[in-house]
Amino acid sequence: MEKYQILDQLSPGALGMNLVVEKTENKVKYVIKQVQCIDEHHANEALEELMPLLELQHAHISAYQELFIIWNSQISSLFLCLVMEYNDGSFQEVIEKKRETKTTIDSEWMQNMLGQVLDALDYLHHLDIIHRNLKPSNIALVSSSHCKLQDLSSNALMTDKAKWNIRAEEDPCQKSWMAPEALRFSFSQKSDVWSLGCIILDMASCSFTDRTEAMLLRKSLRTLPNGLRGILKTMGEKNVPHAQTLGSLLPLMLQINPSERITVRDVIRITFAGSSVRSSSIPLSLHQQAVPDFVTDMLLEGNVANIVEVMQNFSSRPEVQLKAMERLLRMPEDQLALPWPTELAEVLTAIMTQHERVLGLQLHACSLLLCTLGRALAQDPAAEVPSDSSVTSVLLNCLRVHPESEQLLVTVYGVLTIISSQESAAEALQQAGLLELILEHLRTFLTNRDMCINGLSLLWALLAAAVIVDKTPLERAPVLVAEVLAAYPTDAEMAEAGCAVFWLLSLLGCIKEHQFADAVTLLLRSIRLCQDRVRLVNNAYRGLASLAKASELAALQVAMPEEGSSGLSLIQDTYQLYRDDPEVVENICLLLAHLASYDDILPELQASGIQPLAREIKERFTSSLELVSYAEKVLLRLEAGPPPGAAEQSALP
Repeated sequence: MEKYQILDQLSPGALGMNLVVEKTENKVKYVIKQVQCIDEHHANEALEELMPLLELQHAHISAYQELFIIWNSQISSLFLCLVMEYNDGSFQEVIEKKRETKTTIDSEWMQNMLGQVLDALDYLHHLDIIHRNLKPSNIALVSSSHCKLQDLSSNALMTDKAKWNIRAEEDPCQKSWMAPEALRFSFSQKSDVWSLGCIILDMASCSFTDRTEAMLLRKSLRTLPNGLRGILKTMGEKNVPHAQTLGSLLPLMLQINPSERITVRDVIRITFAGSSVRSSSIPLSLHQQAVPDFVTDMLLEGNVANIVEVMQNFSSRPEVQLKAMERLLRMPEDQLALPWPTELAEVLTAIMTQHERVLGLQLHACSLLLCTLGRALAQDPAAEVPSDSSVTSVLLNCLRVHPESEQLLVTVYGVLTIISSQESAAEALQQAGLLELILEHLRTFLTNRDMCINGLSLLWALLAAAVIVDKTPLERAPVLVAEVLAAYPTDAEMAEAGCAVFWLLSLLGCIKEHQFADAVTLLLRSIRLCQDRVRLVNNAYRGLASLAKASELAALQVAMPEEGSSGLSLIQDTYQLYRDDPEVVENICLLLAHLASYDDILPELQASGIQPLAREIKERFTSSLELVSYAEKVLLRLEAGPPPGAAEQSALP
């Protein structure tokens, strides 16, 4: 304390005494909170827990400047001292002034402040840090348009039961902002959500409630499930700005059971969902003067190299980054291809890392990556695609930080599909848990067609390129893929993507015997639906061949008539359509060879006219040794017929 001069003593807080001090060396004002500790162990425990808060860097969080322990010999007690920034005003003063004049808080100001608080809380919760002591007096006003969360607490300090009981008796308002579970010394991120809900409620209702009424209301909400009904009705009657949005939001924030309470990310989504409230895609944490539009436009004139340079020079300014990316996305194709993708990818991933919580910026950056990489590969299929761990980790982080943004997830899937064409990248993505993430998204976003198609395409790319060491994550895949195809029964593009995945799952042995029948049915149905899509036809017949090789039941399902039609008649129709395509014919012949390996299926093959078909294939494709070999196996089996009393299994490659 020697380097600080005490100027004033503020009203005591919930945890201890607050002193306004001046640092002797620079005359800068600070607030020192002195918290009395039970003993040295308690002080050290709290100190250790608070130390990481010194490292916080956010425009709307007042990080501690210094922490230290002192001994007060007069009362023989240890005190933990927390040095904070000094600010004259807080939300508490704003609320009380409006309460005295019975006027509502300015709508635009409240939106701006709420955006800043949410941005700060989202940052803390992303780091698994809980504020624990959120209330209006702990939201400092740096200026009329800039606020900061301050006085973050620790579990060790907040669970000092004796101290809390003393403070509650001195000032019953102290505890009124706390969640029901926090009164029992159980804190979580949901506790912060409750406290923020109380703050929003007080700001919205201060024009018609006095201090005591507001405090009693907050306390009653902990035990009355419908305690908000009356105050929300009054807010609507008094035309409180955004009363309808608050009527949807506050009941979700002030749920008595924390498990039923929404998260800060949910609050952001609900609060800024309507056009009447400012969008949160650009964080409101930029308290410094924005770069004027005309300056940004002037800087971004020129070619790609010039724009990339501006992006590097203004890396901390998301509004500049967004404009730069929009400019690049509008550029003609010939200006965005090679050699830019590698350099641009490095710049974009650095910016995405710096602004990971800015949804709009992440979406623009991923769109630009998808656009440039796609164009580069279109010009040169052998072009090197950036696939190092820094790129893939940023993209995976996007999926986890913004799990509800379907548009962003679809775009990230597109970029990852390009990257996963390289074996090393595919294996790294598999090890990072991408397979599980894709399957979860297929289940969650079943009604989003783009998500399903891109998810299936990325799943196929990973299965095709990587060596699958652990097949456990894929146990759910056949059922989920079947559900996706069932949800889009006439969608040719979806069927094509699904057939490709089914083929690889069958090769990997991930389709269990009890799933064979459904898999065969889906593959046959897809071929009938989309005979004109050669990629689908090839993958579906490959999948059928793999299943027929693994199971006689699957083979029987292909060969036996069903509802007036069978897989054998479908095979003949496909052959007539693609009789000049060696790849399709080879996949058909491979399936026929596996079917012919089962004695019980030979009569059906003979009756269906497969023998002349196999003979024609053998005579027409003499240059393809593999294709001829499959055709000969079919002919030999059909000509010999099943041996009496024995089942023969032909070993096929």
